[in-house]
Amino acid sequence: MKTFELNNGIAIPSPGLGTYRLGRNDAEVEHAVRSALDAGYRHIDTATLYGNEKPIGKALRESGIPRDELFVTTKLWGSDILQERITEAFEESMKKLDVGFVDLYLVHWPVKGKVVEAWHEMERIYATGAVRAIGVSNHLIHHLDELLDGADVVPAVNQVELHPYLVMQELQDFCRDKSIVVESWSPLGSSKIPLLTDPVLLKIASKKGKSTAQVILRWNLQKGLLPLPKSSHKDRQRENIELFDFSLTADEMSMIDMLDRNERTGVDPDEIEF
Repeated sequence: MKTFELNNGIAIPSPGLGTYRLGRNDAEVEHAVRSALDAGYRHIDTATLYGNEKPIGKALRESGIPRDELFVTTKLWGSDILQERITEAFEESMKKLDVGFVDLYLVHWPVKGKVVEAWHEMERIYATGAVRAIGVSNHLIHHLDELLDGADVVPAVNQVELHPYLVMQELQDFCRDKSIVVESWSPLGSSKIPLLTDPVLLKIASKKGKSTAQVILRWNLQKGLLPLPKSSHKDRQRENIELFDFSLTADEMSMIDMLDRNERTGVDPDEIEF
């Protein structure tokens, strides 16, 4: 596993495990997280919206892995910002996870007119020591500009939809200049974004003797991105972190960059509603 150093000195493991719709019930979520931990994952990403903080926390507590070897992320949902119950929402996540502390707490989506206000509340939570780092998710450059104008703490992370069909290089460069680590959600696409059957990616994968998923995730790592692939299948979980015995050439990286078509599987951050 690779680690990134966040702008406050905290180490964050990469890749992480995405957990949105990871299982149909708590038992399946627990099983998938235990399987991922057995495969070597130490970074688990969840959110209030996902409704799975409780089974994830249970799987982590019962894993036998020391807490300081695990990295747990959860997120603040927009309706809690609108209802001015940010502290309450955080305390509810803490109770459900029941893992002592949260490593990274993110504003899940920008709420129009509340970007700076929400961030100030995040800074207050950070100051209590209950969370080791704070950041944002799905924030575009103009959201970050607004936030940074009123911030005392620079976000440690910006987690966004990012894959070869949605490269967002300008946002990547902006975040790098501000020492904000970019995490990629849905890095392998979806049924709507069929990256795993893209001819260019298949050709590179065949040449490397790797899966298309491994090529995409390696592309993330070489671009300085932290991918969060989701899988509940133990073999694919293991495959998705076996990324360190090969590399992509500059030409191969460029070929993948050129697949960009600004195509999303999720909602545009400027169009989100709560």
